[in-house]
Amino acid sequence: MGIQDWPKSDRPREKLIQRGPESLSDAELLAIFLRTGVKGKSAVDLARELQEQHDSIGALLQADINTFTSSRGLGEAKYAQLQAVLELARRHLLESHDRGDEITSPDAIRDFLRLQLKNQEREIFYGVFLDNRHRILCAEALFLGTISSATVHIREIVKVALSCNAAAVIVAHNHPSGVAEPSSADLRITKRINDALSLVEVRLLDHFVFAGSQVESFAERGLL
Repeated sequence: MGIQDWPKSDRPREKLIQRGPESLSDAELLAIFLRTGVKGKSAVDLARELQEQHDSIGALLQADINTFTSSRGLGEAKYAQLQAVLELARRHLLESHDRGDEITSPDAIRDFLRLQLKNQEREIFYGVFLDNRHRILCAEALFLGTISSATVHIREIVKVALSCNAAAVIVAHNHPSGVAEPSSADLRITKRINDALSLVEVRLLDHFVFAGSQVESFAERGLL
């Protein structure tokens, strides 16, 4: 039975309009994006199949073009549409924080940083500089590296913190290898950043390491 044969209240698009997007499951939201299914499968059935293939919605959204288009029912046009949606979301979030909105939870900054670092093929070291109310003063990629490392200059981080008049800093970088576990080099550089910022009375709130859908927080692990 196709979705058009379902009761209107059960169809994903109508359900979203009537009850809001938060009322939909991941599969139903994905089905709206897919628009159509394939022979023998509705868009919702196809969405569930894709979830199983990719283990999670996050993995599907972060898949490269080759992985994405290898799935049944997904081609380059769908990949382009998805990247456009994700880029709009990234710009919306960046614009929101650029207005000086407070970061009210660890999840908010994780989402913000994940959008900056996702699908990068080389290591990038990112800094977010905050005032004493945890509003973003400036946020930028500080250092660009190779597929396996990025050289971090402590002096430059302190310089940006002072120029922004920041009260606190959050740093993050990605591991293109796909493993988010902090390395011994990550531990050493975090200590050096923390020590240097402390000298100018700026707090290092956290250091995030991203790898695909994985994320590790130094603060949550008691490493700060």
